[in-house]
Order: sequence, then C-alpha cells, then structure tokens
Amino acid sequence: MARVTVEDCVEKVSNRFELVLLAAQRARDIHSGATLTIERDNDRDPVVALREIAAGTVSLDELRHAIEHGQSAVTEVDEPEEENMVMLAAEQAWADVTNRQAAAVEEGLAEDAEAAEGDGGDADSGLADQE
Repeated sequence: MARVTVEDCVEKVSNRFELVLLAAQRARDIHSGATLTIERDNDRDPVVALREIAAGTVSLDELRHAIEHGQSAVTEVDEPEEENMVMLAAEQAWADVTNRQAAAVEEGLAEDAEAAEGDGGDADSGLADQE
C-alpha cells in the first residue's frame, strides 16, 4: 500500500495550510458518504482525501467553495442553539419544581409515618388500659 506524502500533494496545492483545509473538507465529505474517486485500500478518510488531491481526481475549486459555504452554515447553526439553551433552562426549572414537590410529598409521608407509629403505640396501650 503506497502512502501519500505531502510532497505529492504540494504539487497540486502549493500552500500547505490550504492543503490541510482542503484535505479536511474532503475527508468530511467522504465521511458523510461522498463517492470516492480512488480505491480506499484500507486507508482512513484523511489519507484517502490526500491521495485524491495528489492524484488530481477531486475539484479543488469545489472543495474551496464547500469550505466557504460550510463556514456560513456553522454561523446559522449557532442562533438556534440559544433557543435550545432557553428550552433547557425551562426544563431544568420545571425539573427543580417537580423535585421540590416530590421531596415535600416524601417528607410529608415520612411525618405521617412517624405520627402513625407514635399514635399506634399509644392507641394500643390505651386499648389495653380500657379492657
């Protein structure tokens, strides 16, 4: 199994930092189910992405566009997250209320049980005295 080297890829993409961005985007695409342009040869997605770039079988312009488009999509995802945080806070507040109510009920049951034990003992001795 031949391994790809950075030198193989630098012939296609001269800037190593851009190469990393493009290979990472292609690896994400592969992981999401994109069709491979070369055989996998038991390599992981990042290695396959680098091999595809070195072989020139993927469009670098499409990868660049996907990187630019993907960054704006991430920004849009952040906005609904605030709504989720509000919902999570409301759910937590509701859970706190129900937990306090459950604790109060349990405390009341414990007091009732203690009172019943105390009354039960007195009631039995009172019955014995009456007979």
